[in-house]
Formats: sequence, structure tokens, C-alpha cells
Amino acid sequence: MDRLRAAKPPSSDLFAGALLWGLQMLAAAMLGLYLRNGLQTSRLAEVAALYFLGGLLSWPFALPAARFFAYGRPLEARFAAFFVTLTAATILMTAFLFAMEYRIFYSRWHAPVGSIVWAFQFVFTSISAVYQFLVIGLRLFLPLGLVCLVISSYHLAKRMR
Repeated sequence: MDRLRAAKPPSSDLFAGALLWGLQMLAAAMLGLYLRNGLQTSRLAEVAALYFLGGLLSWPFALPAARFFAYGRPLEARFAAFFVTLTAATILMTAFLFAMEYRIFYSRWHAPVGSIVWAFQFVFTSISAVYQFLVIGLRLFLPLGLVCLVISSYHLAKRMR
């Protein structure tokens, strides 16, 4: 029961942390894009929104889960809990948002909603989008995203006792 109570973060940590994590992921993506091609893309606003929202929306899932796994553990285990949970949640949320955007684009050529064909198209379009994100989009988190991840995980691990 104590573990469940400890998993519930204060509201300020949840909301302010989500905003800060979103901004960090935005900065990471913009630096990654700058280092790869000098921000030369016609979709800069969309890329910025994707990575910001990926960070912003992943935080409310990652923080309670990490706090649950970190409760009562030594510093190293708390750090690992935050590191793994933030990594997984951020990648999954950003990939999910990318897949939904991808799906919206291709939906004009898909079968009517609710049909069997539509279900197959939805699943395989989403799988393709996630794969494409993992191959192309994941590297935009580097190098700054990794630095943000290590610092944030350490800070959160130190704060939680």
C-alpha cells in the first residue's frame, strides 16, 4: 500500500514536470535536427510539436510508474527505474503520436471505418509508422535527449527517498 501511495506524485511535479520534459524533448529534437541538416525541413513546426507533445504526454505515465518501481530502493535502482521508464514512455508516446499522424494522412485511401479491411489497414499502417519512427525519428533524441534523460533521472532519483 505504501508503494501505491508513493507512486502518486504531487500535482506540481506532474504538471510542471510534464511541461519541462516536453520542452527538453523539443530542444533535443531541434538540436538533433540542426546537427543532421541545419533545420532544413519544410515540416519544422510539425516535428517540433510531435517531440514536445511526445515528452509532455509521456510524463504523466512515466512518473507514477517510475515512482512505483523506485519506492524503497537504493539510489542506483531508483535512477534505473526513472531512466528506463522515462525512456520507454517517451519513445512509445512519440511513436504513437507519429503513427496517429501517419494514419490521418493515409486514411483518405483506406476503407470505411469499422470494416475488417479498415482494421487491417489501421493496424499495418500504425506498425509501419512506428517502424519508420524508430528508424528515422529516434535519432533526433540524440545527443541532447540522452543528456536530459540522465540528468532528469538522477535528479528524480535523488529527490525520492
